[in-house]
Amino acid sequence: MKIEIWSDIACPFCYMGKRKFDMALAQFEGREEVEIEWKSFLLNPSLKTDPSISIFQYLSEIKGFPEEQARQMNAQITEAGKEVGLDYQFDQVVLANTMKAHRLLHEARAQGLQHEMEERLFEANFVEGKNIDDVNVLQDLAADIGMNTTALDVHLLSSTYDSAIQNDLDLAQQFGVRGVPFFVFDRKYAVSGAQSPETFLKTMEQLAQEK
Repeated sequence: MKIEIWSDIACPFCYMGKRKFDMALAQFEGREEVEIEWKSFLLNPSLKTDPSISIFQYLSEIKGFPEEQARQMNAQITEAGKEVGLDYQFDQVVLANTMKAHRLLHEARAQGLQHEMEERLFEANFVEGKNIDDVNVLQDLAADIGMNTTALDVHLLSSTYDSAIQNDLDLAQQFGVRGVPFFVFDRKYAVSGAQSPETFLKTMEQLAQEK
């Protein structure tokens, strides 16, 4: 069973979706046969990294509502995250372009560590307040999960994986993906959003029964 997941590291719901999916996967009897591939999705490809702007200011500007409303919205996400063991620290989030992070995820896939890299990036962004557009930070995160970081900076700074990223974006468009996370199971079933672990588990079990 192959599960493709469209996601962006800047998306708090994607972090929550991953955690709920992981909870479901842990309960799935056929989990050893599951192949997971993370696909790139860019919420704001033209975003300029700016540590001086808070995530609340940014949301206020792009959504057109007061900063206090952005704080309340993220507070609700924080509370929802606690229910699945996540510790969002939105006050510390660095406003960062995620293109280099997606390049890192494609290299991690080549090394067989993509799922681990996805988790580490989410944690670095939403819990530790690290700048995920900084090459040195990304190299450290890659080393944390045991990746070979030799010449990794070349992959992060060059267009080595840009065509693969564009392929992910094109495929998302073909599938009609409007938001992330978006889960596709064996190109047969799709689950949109950070659904409950039960929803993910039922989808995997249904697919397994049909095989």
